[in-house]
Amino acid sequence: MLNLKQKQFVSHAYDLFKKSNLTVGELKEANKKFGCKYAPQWLIKNKAYKVGKSTFKLPLNGDEKVISKPVETPVVKEKEDVKSEAAYIVSSLTGNIVPKKFGTFVSFGNHSDVRMIVKSNKFYPIFITGLSGNGKTMSVIQACAEAKKELIRVNVTIETDEDDLLGGYRLKDGQTVWQNGPVIEAMERGALLLLDEIDLASNKIMCLQPILEGSGVYVKKINKFIKPANGFQVVATANTKGQGSEDGKFIGTNILNEAFLERFPVTFEQKYPAIKTEQKILNNELKVAGKSDKKFVEKLTTWADVIRKTYFDGGVDEIISTRRLVHIVQAYAIFGDKMKAIQVCTNRFDEDTKNSFVELYTKVDAGASIESILEDQRKAEVSAQTEDDNDNESDDEDDTDNVSGDVI
Repeated sequence: MLNLKQKQFVSHAYDLFKKSNLTVGELKEANKKFGCKYAPQWLIKNKAYKVGKSTFKLPLNGDEKVISKPVETPVVKEKEDVKSEAAYIVSSLTGNIVPKKFGTFVSFGNHSDVRMIVKSNKFYPIFITGLSGNGKTMSVIQACAEAKKELIRVNVTIETDEDDLLGGYRLKDGQTVWQNGPVIEAMERGALLLLDEIDLASNKIMCLQPILEGSGVYVKKINKFIKPANGFQVVATANTKGQGSEDGKFIGTNILNEAFLERFPVTFEQKYPAIKTEQKILNNELKVAGKSDKKFVEKLTTWADVIRKTYFDGGVDEIISTRRLVHIVQAYAIFGDKMKAIQVCTNRFDEDTKNSFVELYTKVDAGASIESILEDQRKAEVSAQTEDDNDNESDDEDDTDNVSGDVI
């Protein structure tokens, strides 16, 4: 007697082709519904069903007497059959995966170099490093959009492992099937693989070693060697250079294997855009929102520039990124209130930092220049240092008096 799955297959195959005698190709086609790309082994390996060359008779209701030697498969055998027939999903992605062009995007920094490599269609892995919110990922996405190239983005974490990257067995429609991971998908499609925040990864990403050499990879779970299609490329982005974060700004970043890093021929250091470029970005954002305020944009970029210079001089521990400025103009477009936009978008910082940032903006808004603000900050630092030195000298004198008094 047929089991439930076998009966379901027979019913589906007959409904699909409206006949009882089917070729191997037709059996394969019918079996796709059940997640398998092969003809059912229980049918084609039973000689009682064979009626001609590569043609087999479906055991329809009333025809089950055709089974002269029913196949009684033990439980272990069924598991082996399921695994051997597990569908190898060539592409688990559907639809168009070419990213769209952003109307607000402005090219700057290393974008032209990244775009040249993407358009070359050559396998040439890139490592892009830089502070958060300075357009690393956006640059890659827009390079693919301009080149009309498919992109598959993987957000790497400490938990990312081989199964996440290469693929694994998944349950689909009640059957165990193999599903490609993003890396295999990108290799077979000739797409660009974007490994975002790669410095958050553990040593579990070492499975990417052969892939970064462009030589393909052997997937042991399905006993198949995957060769990269023409156009396959790899780009990794990170806040560090794979050496960890000593200042604690990027908690969770790890020291990456030196052999892994060595497989990236070039490393681009992404900086924040120049003031004029940043103003263009922000004006574009306001334009999309149906607003225009060039003076506000100029003040915002001046404000951010002062904070960044102070940050790199060691004066503050936080920074205003280009992404944060975009958030502010978007908030302004919604609320219509400049100070509220700045306040709600700086609330993520601690109270002292937030207050100092807001106070600094009020100076910029009042017309203070970058030079005058930086000069005032330098004078304040010198004054504070002088007061500290005087306090220390006073403490030393007090200590000397105490010692003298003790001696007398």
